[in-house]
Amino acid sequence: MTIKLKPLKDQVMVITGASSGIGLATALAAAEKGARLVLAARNEQALQEIAQEINDKGGQAIAVGADVGRQQDIQRIADAALSHFGGFDTWVNDAGVSVYGRLLEVSDEDNRRLFDTNFWGLVYGSQMAAMHLRNRGGAIINIGSVLSDIGITMQGMYSASKHAVKGFTDSLRMELEEEGAPISVTLIKPSAINTPYPDHAKNYTSHKLTLPPPVYEPEEVANAILHAATHQKRDVMVGGGGKLMSLTNKIAPGLMDLANEKLMTDQQLLDEPAQHREGTLHQPGEGGRIHGRIKDTMPTSLYTRTVTNPLVAGAVVAAAGAAALALMGKKRKENGTNRYKQSNTRPEMVEVVEIVEEVHVTSLPPQRPL
Repeated sequence: MTIKLKPLKDQVMVITGASSGIGLATALAAAEKGARLVLAARNEQALQEIAQEINDKGGQAIAVGADVGRQQDIQRIADAALSHFGGFDTWVNDAGVSVYGRLLEVSDEDNRRLFDTNFWGLVYGSQMAAMHLRNRGGAIINIGSVLSDIGITMQGMYSASKHAVKGFTDSLRMELEEEGAPISVTLIKPSAINTPYPDHAKNYTSHKLTLPPPVYEPEEVANAILHAATHQKRDVMVGGGGKLMSLTNKIAPGLMDLANEKLMTDQQLLDEPAQHREGTLHQPGEGGRIHGRIKDTMPTSLYTRTVTNPLVAGAVVAAAGAAALALMGKKRKENGTNRYKQSNTRPEMVEVVEIVEEVHVTSLPPQRPL
């Protein structure tokens, strides 16, 4: 089966969840590269403003107010793409919601609403896209998570929804390949990303919410999505931190469970009182904002740049390996000097991830966009 994906400048792209965060970052990046856009989200006013901003700069975008958990709204999105642009070439299922709370505390109503958006919205969008693209070819890009590979405390049902997304996406890919459909199906698995996600989540705790480190910027996910729109990729993990967690879970799941039990709950809660605890689970929230409130972030991911740009992979891996070995040697020396010295630094493996991720900033020439 030969799959030919168009350059972005020749594409019509549908993006759900386009009013904020990863979806908005992807929309703006795609517009800069000349793609025509169909933007969908519940916050139609924010979408209209975003579409107008793109059009004012010479791009082409339309806004469709839609709740992806409603199959008829997915049909409206597709109809809008057909009527305005004659169809579409890439469909990005990005819409998502979350709940922070223990599994025995979260209500069935909230859990079902989460699955309506995260799973069924993605299923409806993928089915619609597959039916449309069977004859013309194109790409379906589903946004999963590092939590498609592991589960964590406090976001148990979100983890379950992203596991379901992975299972569905993998099965859809195989079925389309089996029938010879010219459709690329990619699962993007972001690590923790600095978007308004914690502010938008429904909060069952008494604390303000955050994300566990390392945290990456949403533009890195947008780059991976646009890469998948023009290159056939099975899946892409965004962030070496997420890849490390996924690998550890496969190799030593008991160790990963123990680490999560000891660290993960505290890493998701701030020592500040909760605000706006209802979030955007059942109603549209603030739109127009790409970034969250986390200040200590990693602007790019060396790991992701490597797997999406094989030309620099060898140099990157060599430099990253040297940096990691140097760091671990330094740690061993420090531990030999004072084994019981207390420190406020993050765990050694997280530091290794950060050093490995950052090597390309000083050791490699500037890379082309993904």
